[in-house]
Amino acid sequence: MYSPTTNAEELVEIVCRMKRKDGDVALILLGEKDMPDVEQMISGLNKNGVDFFGGMFPGVIYDDRKYEQGAVIKVLPALNSPYLINGLDTDRIELPDFISQPDKKYTAMVLVDGLTSNIALFLSQLFDCLGNSVHYFGGGAGSLSLKQQPCLFTKQGFVQDAAVVTFIKLECNLGVSHGWKKLAGPIVAARTCKNVVMELDWKDAFEVYREIVENDSGCKLAVENFYGTAMRYPFGIYKEGAEDIVRDPLMVNEKGELVCVGEVPENSLLNILKGEPDSLIQAAAHAAKEACGKGIHCNMVADCISRTLFLGDDFSRELAAVKENLAVVGDQAIPAGMLTLGEIASYGETFLEFFNKTIVVAGCYE
Repeated sequence: MYSPTTNAEELVEIVCRMKRKDGDVALILLGEKDMPDVEQMISGLNKNGVDFFGGMFPGVIYDDRKYEQGAVIKVLPALNSPYLINGLDTDRIELPDFISQPDKKYTAMVLVDGLTSNIALFLSQLFDCLGNSVHYFGGGAGSLSLKQQPCLFTKQGFVQDAAVVTFIKLECNLGVSHGWKKLAGPIVAARTCKNVVMELDWKDAFEVYREIVENDSGCKLAVENFYGTAMRYPFGIYKEGAEDIVRDPLMVNEKGELVCVGEVPENSLLNILKGEPDSLIQAAAHAAKEACGKGIHCNMVADCISRTLFLGDDFSRELAAVKENLAVVGDQAIPAGMLTLGEIASYGETFLEFFNKTIVVAGCYE
């Protein structure tokens, strides 16, 4: 369900009134505008014995609409309480002792602080631990201002530089697509450090990128107006036989290096991509079709906030395409989710990836 309230006490009351069975967990997705008092909400839910997890996002999705404020709330059957993993701002991430291999390929819902520094390392360790015994679905929480702050919560508190992993007793069909097309490349990411690209083809990264973008856009690309133009020209990490993994260049730092959402491996091959509204909307429709199936319990959506910024008024067409191609039946199957700072999903049978500028749709079933 979606509620427009920004009052913590009202949110607690809403969650407590929802039908819950033993072992159920409440997923609470909050839009960042006029946020409720999250600490007060946590305290109230704990007093009422509710198991829960969630995060703050640039926006939330319910049905075929997006909202900057309010909450999307889902009650989901869980194998156990959510796991909170702290310390993603370090390279010494300690994973808890997760459940043993489940008897079905259930869904691991993974929420991360989308502005922390070691998301790829965390996901690599998570996949090393669980492999493809589960499906993965989730995304990056945080503020559109790109100012890092607490953005994830469980009964343990409201935190940043963290991740939450919850095992949901539902299998899922996953659709993952973005629709961005190659403009130029391949180019070698000759020198990088985590999410910072320093050199492309052994030259200054900003200079190489600026030349390509200015030649196509006809606009001068400067530090001051960087993201307004760069959001239309992301990087694509080359993947043979599949869509590139998109990396969104956010800004130019004081050294003239390109800062991206998510790590860019050194010596990886990059393409410069370009988007058109119709191709992005078609990709969203394709992802929804891939997520369809019989006996769907709920449809979850993680849609990158930068797609919203790029599409503008056309973003309503994207959400309409998702709903239409899901063949939604009943209240439980209405698409619900969040506008994310990076998207998380299984990619085929062998990869767990952190995406940018991508839409992930999960059709969950018993």
